[in-house]
Amino acid sequence: MAHPHPKTSEAVPPAAPKPRVRDRIFETACELFYRHGIRDVGVDQIAAAAGTNKMSFYRSFGSKDELVAEYLERKAGEFWGWWDATVAAHAGDARQQILALFDGIASRVCSDRSRGCALANASVELSAEEHPGRRVALAKKREMQRRLRELAGALCAERAEELGDALMLIMEGSFASRLTLCSEGPARQAGAVARQLLERYAPSD
Repeated sequence: MAHPHPKTSEAVPPAAPKPRVRDRIFETACELFYRHGIRDVGVDQIAAAAGTNKMSFYRSFGSKDELVAEYLERKAGEFWGWWDATVAAHAGDARQQILALFDGIASRVCSDRSRGCALANASVELSAEEHPGRRVALAKKREMQRRLRELAGALCAERAEELGDALMLIMEGSFASRLTLCSEGPARQAGAVARQLLERYAPSD
């Protein structure tokens, strides 16, 4: 008489590893800083929201300023990742690269989760020149200016640096308007205004 095979227990997948305390603090801080601003979010609030305490905070980060700088590096990395993917889709065509960036900015700024540019917001809050977060923000904005001037130069535009700076004013203004006029502000027109600028400085005909 055949004996029934014993039932084999189903393999239980291993539990997902619990985030390290440092990672939990950092992710929490990034969300709070972007939602509420850097000055309005204190160490106690970050620690409590991350389910830890100030002692763990200071074991993970030397200071709030150090955390702020790391947060801004993260936000800059996310922005450049989007930028690089956007221009890569139109490789070799500076006009389409610029237009894709500004159409994309309109969409990003007008999204429900947007609070404008984290770097620009930080540079308003952090007035001390020696603040590590301010240094990060200013370096990234100089890089934005360089990239836009470079794209304008690739168009062989009349007064390329001037065009690049004008494009930066549109981009920065789009981000700033999100904090005042929300999604109904002029950021919706960023792509249209960029097209007009390109026709003025580098006609397509």
